[in-house]
Amino acid sequence: MADGVRLRAAVIFVRNLEKSVAFYRELLDLEVVDRNTTAVLLESAGGSQLALRALGDGAERSLGSVGVQYLAWSTASRSDLDRMAEALRRLSGHLETRTDEDVIAVEGRDPDDLPVLIVWAGDDRSPMRKLPARIYAW
Repeated sequence: MADGVRLRAAVIFVRNLEKSVAFYRELLDLEVVDRNTTAVLLESAGGSQLALRALGDGAERSLGSVGVQYLAWSTASRSDLDRMAEALRRLSGHLETRTDEDVIAVEGRDPDDLPVLIVWAGDDRSPMRKLPARIYAW
């Protein structure tokens, strides 16, 4: 990958905009930078952005079909990972915490039951060096 290239933004279509905004703001410590009646743009202190767009209660999405299956967020410290795991527990979205070598991953679900993965890989370490087994879960 070219020097400095990283994922800048993600777009997630949701059923209930306010519920999803509250979830991602609390979980990832994001701030609202733009809003209209059907969409919200959130941003982290580091500049990563998440756009949420409401499609309504009848919107469908099936896991295992073509398209993005989940996003993995990374955190710079173990204390941030622990805070996010606790937020997932409070928000009824925590599924599991697992360790693979020195990488710790917290998995949960957002209000639309979409997978949310948060990873801490310690200092100066890439979080993935091999294909994760969970990509074969669907």
